[in-house]
Amino acid sequence: MVDEWEKTKHTCLRLELSGADPIFIKGTWYHSHFDISITDGSSSWICNATEDEVAERASQWDQPVSEYLELAEQYLGFQQPNSVYAFSDALEGCKRLSWTFEKEGTKLEWRWKCKPSNDSKKITVGILDFLMEANIRLSEEVVNKTRSFEKMKSEAEKCLAQGEKICNEKTEFETETYAKFLSVLNAKKAKLRALRDKEDSVRAVEEEESTDKTESFDSGRSDNEQSEQEVSKKASSSKARGRKRAARS
Repeated sequence: MVDEWEKTKHTCLRLELSGADPIFIKGTWYHSHFDISITDGSSSWICNATEDEVAERASQWDQPVSEYLELAEQYLGFQQPNSVYAFSDALEGCKRLSWTFEKEGTKLEWRWKCKPSNDSKKITVGILDFLMEANIRLSEEVVNKTRSFEKMKSEAEKCLAQGEKICNEKTEFETETYAKFLSVLNAKKAKLRALRDKEDSVRAVEEEESTDKTESFDSGRSDNEQSEQEVSKKASSSKARGRKRAARS
């Protein structure tokens, strides 16, 4: 019993019909059969497909029962745009529900006979209650998803703000670090420039002193050479005079 309940599904479709008012189809789907109830607002019909009937239909279409039920649920749970639906009169107040579909390129049609309900009011109220409950559940789901979205949006905004803060702090830190680096670099450049200027000044003084010494040395050497030349001239003159005297004698 529990297993049967766990496999039960419920659907409700507002079916638009060509040339007729829409009808509401409520389906209850089990693992081997299904029940549907239909109302147009004033009258109602039911179709309780037994396991044997479903198995026979599935066999006629060469389908497993599960596949047959899945396809029937697909077309009676949601109106398929490419399918042609009909809800036509049958004998003894019955109705025939049909819909078309394509299989391997061939257009096929399924039909199920629906009997008049003994209590149209109960069927109609049951469908309306199901729709109201489904609407409430949908509204709650929308509210919950909206709240979840707002929460995610708020968290995203916080993360974005935190990211911008971290980015700004990073930029500020890099700017300050770069400024300090430039300051230290400029200070070192200034020291190197001062040392270079000092070395150039000392080198200039040394070169000037070396030049002065060279000039003094050259001047002294010139004076000595001049004295030696004068002494040599005097000696030559004395020798010449001596020779002249000797010749006179």
